[in-house]
Amino acid sequence: MKLLRAATLTVADLDRSVENYSKYFDYSVTETGTVPGDLAASWGTPASAGQPYAIMSPASGTEIYLRLIEQPPVEGFKALRSYGWNAIEICVQDVLAANARMEDSPFEIIGPPREIEGLDAIYPMQVKGPDEEIVYLTQIRDDLPAFDLPRATAPIDRLFILVLGCSDMKASLDWMVKHAGVEIGRDEMEIVYTMLAKAYGTPEDELHVISTMIHGRDVFLELDQYPDAAIIRPQHDGMLPPGCAIGTLWHPDFDSLPGPWISEPVVRDGPVYKGKRVGTMRDLDGALIEMVEG
Repeated sequence: MKLLRAATLTVADLDRSVENYSKYFDYSVTETGTVPGDLAASWGTPASAGQPYAIMSPASGTEIYLRLIEQPPVEGFKALRSYGWNAIEICVQDVLAANARMEDSPFEIIGPPREIEGLDAIYPMQVKGPDEEIVYLTQIRDDLPAFDLPRATAPIDRLFILVLGCSDMKASLDWMVKHAGVEIGRDEMEIVYTMLAKAYGTPEDELHVISTMIHGRDVFLELDQYPDAAIIRPQHDGMLPPGCAIGTLWHPDFDSLPGPWISEPVVRDGPVYKGKRVGTMRDLDGALIEMVEG
């Protein structure tokens, strides 16, 4: 069972963002509409009701989605400077080809392709979109000893990891185990994280602590310990957080999840939910975690 289902990004101009992800990522629109009031309430963001959205899927046809929701930009919001969902990671066939595509795009290359010492299986780069959304584009070369990683079947393919910035990473790991029913993969790794160092103006060779979360051999969450200078994410009253707003996961044993739910889970339709029960929680730093019955 692959548990990752969708990532929700908030954008200032839905038409522009749909065009960008279509042209530069080869994603296509699967569904459009406006956010129903009861769905917005289930996220604890009633003012998001009625906002236009588009659900987009990768060229490979894999049923793991990007959901773009339009809302006004939030003054002062900067990528990587606040706790919560901070990035999405997408697998690509050739990271150097992806980099060439991004060079003449609205996506700013903030981390060019770079091999990571001790992690030969992956070859990543990072870009920042017009709405301060961070996207990792990663070429997968091999599986890790204890975990499986997806292989792209299109030049730019499926979402495969969501990245969560934490005020207390170890406490967040424990919370996710208890409330989201996932497992700890590697609970503490120290890496050079130049993108994070640049965001906080710290030495680029400084080590940052990260961890991963899994289900079986499937790695699909990364938790990062954020610097003390990170803040609670600013947002409009009653609306979704800016940038990466919601992480949506399947769970094969939905009844085992204890909540606490923002509102009681209910059955929902559409490509993300497929007629299953859905409920949403907030983690220790307020990140929205939407769980779908698997």
